[in-house]
Formats: sequence, structure tokens, C-alpha cells
Amino acid sequence: MQLTVMLTLSISFSVFLVLGVPISVCLALASFLSLLPLYDPLMAAQVIGHSFVSSLDNFGFLAIPFFVLAGQIMNVGGVARRLINFAKVVAGPLPGGLTYCTVLANFLFGAVTGSAVASAAAVGSAMAPAQKREGYDPAFTAAVNIASSCTGLLTPPSNSLILYALISGGTSVIALFVAGYVPAFLMAAAVIGVIAWKSKEMPRGDASSWNPRNLLSSFIDSLPSLFLIVLVMGGLIAGVFTPT
Repeated sequence: MQLTVMLTLSISFSVFLVLGVPISVCLALASFLSLLPLYDPLMAAQVIGHSFVSSLDNFGFLAIPFFVLAGQIMNVGGVARRLINFAKVVAGPLPGGLTYCTVLANFLFGAVTGSAVASAAAVGSAMAPAQKREGYDPAFTAAVNIASSCTGLLTPPSNSLILYALISGGTSVIALFVAGYVPAFLMAAAVIGVIAWKSKEMPRGDASSWNPRNLLSSFIDSLPSLFLIVLVMGGLIAGVFTPT
């Protein structure tokens, strides 16, 4: 009986997938068909419906839309702009500086919002016009933005790590957050390595902006944004509040 259920599940899912049915619908239909050898159709539908509702009935899932909302508020409110300006001053004068800036800004913004999509949208919309004006290859800059925005999936607070902790049923969110920094740094370093390899083909920024006064002023301007990283992670590790 178990073999029949497994074959029904895998074969029906593959067939629906080949036919172009959306993956979420594929999962629902394949699960329903795999239950038919065990239950009558009405009971199978009830089991599917109950599983669907109970799987979503989890307080922890609220953390994900809250972090997405926080990212949108920060983007509109100017937090993203301050982080991007700080990244421009730090990395702008280098050859291909605006691409380095994209990586640094995505890393910092991801550390605040935990969302790769929010990071890519905020940083890409801010950086693309300047990169186009200075003659950067649009395909390469888009690839850098997409690749470096994924550091937001690893840099705490991360929506993906929250989701993993909830699904795994017992993994500590705080432990995952602390463990996320090293792979996030490695991923950012890998993208920076590719940029350094290609940097000779890219424009150089204005070296005059790289002075202590500009660095200090941009750092002070971005301090409230950077403090959010300390606030979120410090509060979670200290147990002051939960991710939600």
C-alpha cells in the first residue's frame, strides 16, 4: 500500500508538472490522488483541507510579512538611500566601484530586512540609473545585483531561516541567525571576487570623494540604519523579543 501511495504521488506530480500546471496546484492534486488508495474521495479532500489550514496556523509565520513590510517602510522612508550613500563613499572610487557598492548595499540592507527581494528592488532601483550614466554593462550590473541580493537570505534576520526553523519543528531561530553570517560573508566575497576580476573593464569613480570628511559624514548619516542591525540581533540574542 505504501508503495502504491508513493508511486501515485511521484507519477501524478511529474505528469502535472510536465503539463505546465502551477507547482502549488501540482502538490495539492498529487497529494489528493495519493490519498485515494487509503480514503474515499470526500475523506481525502477533508484531510487535504485540514492539513492546508493547520500548516498555515502558525504564529511564527507572521515574522515573514512583518519583515517584508519593514523593508518596504525602510525603502520608502530613506533607510535604503542612506545605506547606499554610505556604500558609495566606501567603494565608489574603486574601478567598478558602483558594482562593489551594490554588493555592500545589498549586504547591509539584507541585514536589516532579511529579504532578498526587498534588497534587490531597493538597491537596484537606486543604483541602476547611476550605473547606466557611467557606462556600466547593464547585464553585468543586473547579475551583480541579483547575486548579491541573495546575501539577504543568509544575513540575519532572514525570512528563509525563520521559515526553515518553523518547518523543521524545533531548530532555534537564534542559532540559525548567528550561523548565517559566515555564509553571507562568503557569498558576498565570492561576488566581490568576480567584480575584482572584471574591474579593469569597468569605469573608475571619483577618487576625490574618498576622504575622511565624506566617510565620517556618510557613516554618521547611516548610523540609525546600521543601528537597526544591532537592535534586531541584540534583542533576539538577549531574549528581549522574538523574530515576530
